[in-house]
Amino acid sequence: MEQALQFILSLSILIILHELGHFIPAKIFKTRVEKFFLFFDVKFALFQKKIGETTYGIGWLPLGGYVKISGMVDESMDTESLSKEPEPWEFRAKPAWQRLIIITGGVIVNFILAILIYAGVMAYYGEQYLPVSELRYGVVPDSTGMELGIIPGDKIVSINGTQITRFGEIPIEVLLADEGGFMEVDRNGKMVSLEITSLLIGKIIAKKSTLVYPRVPYLVGGFTDTSVAAIAGMKVGDSLVSLNGNPLFFYDQYLDEIPTLKNDTALIGAYSDGQLVQYTIPVPNAGIIGVKPLNDISRFYSVETHKYSGFDALAAGWRTAGQKLSYYVRQFKVIFNPETKAYKEVGGFLTMAKQFDSAWNWRKFWEFTAFLSLMLGFLNILPIPALDGGHMIFILYEMVTGKTPSTKFLETAQMIGFFILLALLLFANGNDILKLFQ
Repeated sequence: MEQALQFILSLSILIILHELGHFIPAKIFKTRVEKFFLFFDVKFALFQKKIGETTYGIGWLPLGGYVKISGMVDESMDTESLSKEPEPWEFRAKPAWQRLIIITGGVIVNFILAILIYAGVMAYYGEQYLPVSELRYGVVPDSTGMELGIIPGDKIVSINGTQITRFGEIPIEVLLADEGGFMEVDRNGKMVSLEITSLLIGKIIAKKSTLVYPRVPYLVGGFTDTSVAAIAGMKVGDSLVSLNGNPLFFYDQYLDEIPTLKNDTALIGAYSDGQLVQYTIPVPNAGIIGVKPLNDISRFYSVETHKYSGFDALAAGWRTAGQKLSYYVRQFKVIFNPETKAYKEVGGFLTMAKQFDSAWNWRKFWEFTAFLSLMLGFLNILPIPALDGGHMIFILYEMVTGKTPSTKFLETAQMIGFFILLALLLFANGNDILKLFQ
């Protein structure tokens, strides 16, 4: 429920501000706005009230929102009045440069909003990241990372020749690498190059793989209710260092070794309260001893946190928005590459809602709202009729050639654009429904 509420609130904020981006310049240029709606009012509205010449309201279909501007061919396809001579308050009567500002206003607001949100997050919460240079024990691959060729203890140096400085950049840089890209790792002092393929990129997307985790020593963080290790005397805070007489320091090593001892005995050496002790633990048939690791990366590595203020926060917001937008645009290359089969992972509203935490988390709420704002801005600027980008292309054509596209042409283009958008909407949300059944 909280995921749904966060998604609806985020979407509502973005829709209202996007439409204000059209509404405000329209008013400045004395263009009549007939409707301003949050969500679509197909057949009826949940609420509406006319103030001045504009009807404000909330529709029942939460697929977006709109402003209806007089004298404009839009999604309403209400073109009856366009057969008459244009009135001074109509969109079509305004100079091309004014129409261009009205059309692009929503997208501009989206980009500015994302920058401001990221700046606010940087100022209030700060920027937190794990430097790759801190990973003195290297990384541990998941199953997809193993397919790439990463082994426990590898230290990732660069991807496609670009040095990686932040741990969080690793999966996205691999995901967005070109076919034939490569990752360089330091393996016990020797540089090893690992090839990145389209097939691997497809698996990263399908499995939602993180590729690697920071390698950490095994500190006991807790026990399961039926833990045989707890019965043997092991305590929270113990640091495990050996298994059956062999030095073993890292959590991933125990994950591999303990299951091989099922129905046998594990002699585990550990530092407990500064003393080296031995625990004799009978490993049950399930191959687990019921120990939970300490899940606090800051106990092993220095996590960097930097807070910004004033213009520094704005600069950080600009940088972050630019990086996120660049990542999003580059993902289109991955989606449209049939070898990756990434199109199967394109999601709709359910996928977006799942990006929010199940419990309310204001930082993640604002960060994902900023990302959605960038996404909404980018998608709206695409040169597809029925989107802001499609209208913009027609206005630019008019400004360059001095010729105005006919109303009939605009109607046809709007209809084609509408069906393209409808097909994309059905495809994305259809993927969501298929995943529910899978």
